[in-house]
Amino acid sequence: MKRQPQRVLLLFLTAGLWMPAFNQTAGSLNPSPGADLSGNWAPAPHEESVGNPALTEYYGVPITDAARSWALAWDPSRLTVPEHQCQVHVVPYIYGGPLNLRIWEERDPQSQRVIAIRQYISTYEQNRTIWMDDRPHPPAIAAHTWMGFSTGKWEGNALTVYTTHIKQGQLRRNGLPESDEATLTEHFIRNGDYMTHVSIVTDPVYLTEPFVRSQVFRLVVPEGQNWLYPCESVEEIADRPRGAVPNYLPGKNPFVSEFAKKFHLPEDAVLGGAETMYPEFQAKMSANAPVSPKAPSKP
Repeated sequence: MKRQPQRVLLLFLTAGLWMPAFNQTAGSLNPSPGADLSGNWAPAPHEESVGNPALTEYYGVPITDAARSWALAWDPSRLTVPEHQCQVHVVPYIYGGPLNLRIWEERDPQSQRVIAIRQYISTYEQNRTIWMDDRPHPPAIAAHTWMGFSTGKWEGNALTVYTTHIKQGQLRRNGLPESDEATLTEHFIRNGDYMTHVSIVTDPVYLTEPFVRSQVFRLVVPEGQNWLYPCESVEEIADRPRGAVPNYLPGKNPFVSEFAKKFHLPEDAVLGGAETMYPEFQAKMSANAPVSPKAPSKP
């Protein structure tokens, strides 16, 4: 009689060790309960993750000096050039804007194991494949695409995805760049009718530290979204010389101080860098803040 609790405990521990290993295996028949992401999803904004930041608003982003120089040379009029009007957002950026997202599983017809998780993103009508069958990533010289090459695995109730081979694109919608050497780690976590998406961008060219963002999506039932994105470029500026690309030469960006002056912030703070991500930077800002002149006393 005294040994029965020990046997029960042993069975419980054995099951606890075995179940996560099975659930987390790529292509498993049944991932953790509630982990199915299938459905139609729409953004439920909770923070400014991509949005429409102001020009020269780079604070809180761990950019390199090269990224800052690129962004300060970027002219918003570049978006009027036909080659850029229908340019697709790269995968680390695209989830932060307005979109409709459909997710479904692709299963092997014989074993019914999950081979891939498919996504259709309405913005620019992008199709993304997240391979779940343990296939390796291609060599570095393989072609880069807007959505990159993605592999995934279940970690408990979270789908963790690793993506390489992403084209060069934008990190934020104010000129901050992302290189074609960037990699992306994501976590898709479903909680009932809501799904949290956490993305971590690592870029050895334009970031000194990983850059983390998150978005929340809600399940849409019944389906009522617009899934098409017809985009056709046109000549918006008639008298522009052929081949001209709007830009600002070094030191000539007329907006470099606009955001800082509007919110009475030090210019060094708004121009970004890893230091501006942390609370300790606030003390530095206070120490270096200009002292406002006292108003003359009334007679």
